[in-house]
Amino acid sequence: MISHEEKRTVKWILLFFYIILMGYDLFFYYLLPVFISHKKSGLPSNFWIINYLVLALLIPVMMYLSKVKKESWIKYVFFISYLVTAFSVDVISYYHKGEEYTSGNVVEVFLIFTLPLFLNTRFFWIVSAGVVIKYILTSIVLQNSFLILPIILFVILSIMSFFLLVRFQGYVRAISTSYDNQLQGIVKGVIATLELKDPYTRGHSERVASYALMLAQEIGRLSKEDQKSFYYSCLLHDIGKVHIPDSILMKPGKLTKEEFEIIKSHPGVGAEAVKNVEGIRNSISVIRSHHERWDGKGYPDQLIGEEIPLLARIASVADAFDAMTSSRSYRAAMPVEEAYQRIIEGKGSQFDPILVEEFKQVFPAWVKFHEKYPWTEKWEMLKEVE
Repeated sequence: MISHEEKRTVKWILLFFYIILMGYDLFFYYLLPVFISHKKSGLPSNFWIINYLVLALLIPVMMYLSKVKKESWIKYVFFISYLVTAFSVDVISYYHKGEEYTSGNVVEVFLIFTLPLFLNTRFFWIVSAGVVIKYILTSIVLQNSFLILPIILFVILSIMSFFLLVRFQGYVRAISTSYDNQLQGIVKGVIATLELKDPYTRGHSERVASYALMLAQEIGRLSKEDQKSFYYSCLLHDIGKVHIPDSILMKPGKLTKEEFEIIKSHPGVGAEAVKNVEGIRNSISVIRSHHERWDGKGYPDQLIGEEIPLLARIASVADAFDAMTSSRSYRAAMPVEEAYQRIIEGKGSQFDPILVEEFKQVFPAWVKFHEKYPWTEKWEMLKEVE
């Protein structure tokens, strides 16, 4: 939820950044000289066009980063590129020319005041310090003591902006904590209902979510917020089973073809049931696709290979492992070593080959969790995602 809002914030701030920067340069270098100061209009030097070329080239770069799901990099790439380019052009334009330094853009004031909207302390310090350092270095290189004024101005603005950032972060933490508590309560209630319907799966959802989270953390591609959404989705991966008749769900013997078709409907039913729930929407594929197979023989959509979303592939390994290592109405739990071997044998057929290799690395942690799991106690939210 927060990452989605940040993406929107970045888009709007970049739009206003371009408008303000271009508008200010147009006014300061063309309209102001002609209509107010009656001086010669034009950019300070021919090198000034580099600023606009870099800003233009950054547009396809930002579009590419968005396409490859690296949206969090956009703000860093853009603003660092801008500061480096602006500093370089200023130095080239004014060095040893004996002209009055008239560079700088009000867009930098806009930038400092909008930093709290990103709710990112690291980004705040990089940009605010970057703007101040830019003017300090420019003052040293051009030997212009007048630049002490904008340096002081930006230091003061950065301090004010920092207080706003801290206040905003406090508000967001309070709202996020309240929302997480509510969502966690709902998830626990749904799982408790499912486990009353099928006591043989008691704890299954929590164990699958724990195994899957450990595997996801081993891969290292998910942010803390994404891990939390993924964990909730794994807890709800079997929610569609609430519509399965007890006579099928609890049947001790082998299912008929017709009964198995009914069982196979639960991923689609579950995904449809929670598709509008904020907080797990980005991980809904876990619920719909955790029974897909790498070779395309799974259900409900017969996806093949990387057509299966990564989060669903992770959940699939965790689900299979827990299903094999916990007791069911029709069989006893198998040893973890045997379950391990079966997952290895499923490499390239049932499971993603790369994930199976990652599974080998995280397996000792799974065994430790399995051995220490309180099989007769109520579960609690994993500390790593709180």
